[in-house]
Amino acid sequence: MSIGGKVNYYFTGILIILITLLAFFGGPARGDTTQSNVSGSNTSIEGGYESTSETTYQSGSESTTTTNNTTNSDIRSSPPSAAAPSYNAMTQDVCAVGISAGIQTFGIGVSGGKHMIDKNCERLKLARILNDFGMKVAAVAILCQDERVFESMIQAGTPCPIDGRIGKEAMSLWNKYDHERPDYKVYVKRMEEREKAELAEQIAMTKEFEAMENERIKEEAIQMKKMEWVDPK
Repeated sequence: MSIGGKVNYYFTGILIILITLLAFFGGPARGDTTQSNVSGSNTSIEGGYESTSETTYQSGSESTTTTNNTTNSDIRSSPPSAAAPSYNAMTQDVCAVGISAGIQTFGIGVSGGKHMIDKNCERLKLARILNDFGMKVAAVAILCQDERVFESMIQAGTPCPIDGRIGKEAMSLWNKYDHERPDYKVYVKRMEEREKAELAEQIAMTKEFEAMENERIKEEAIQMKKMEWVDPK
């Protein structure tokens, strides 16, 4: 009995020592993880997730984990701007103005520009040159091509020259050939408004005259009645 008991004690001690060594030197189970990310440009956002897990316990511990993750992203940046070209006059004695414009969308951008002639600037320069040459009537005539100048000359009582005529003779020709006036549309509208005003004035005068005539007739009728009462026959 004592020999068997000693054997059991030896076996139990060895088992305890093995368990202790396994606890100290045996590492914990570690998983094997794999991850892949894919990014691109699509019209929608999609994601997929897949997970596989396997655990096996044989004479110890083993764990295996596999993870697949896919992500698609759609990223859009602001479109580049379309720069309109700039136009500059090379000298200050040129009546030209630069005009440019541009438009930009997500797909395409367009821009352009050109020179425009300033007619009023040309008119002033030509009038100044003619006046320097002593051609004062010609200088006034070219300024009169502007309807504002033409109207102001008429209002001042000094009509613009026409066919070599000035003053009253020029005014009579302008009245005869009024369609040649630079302010013809404004002139026609003004004349129509004046005709309406004159017609309204005539109507008002006619009503006033009729009212006065009715009053006179009433006064005469009253006077006749008074005379009949004084001398009845």
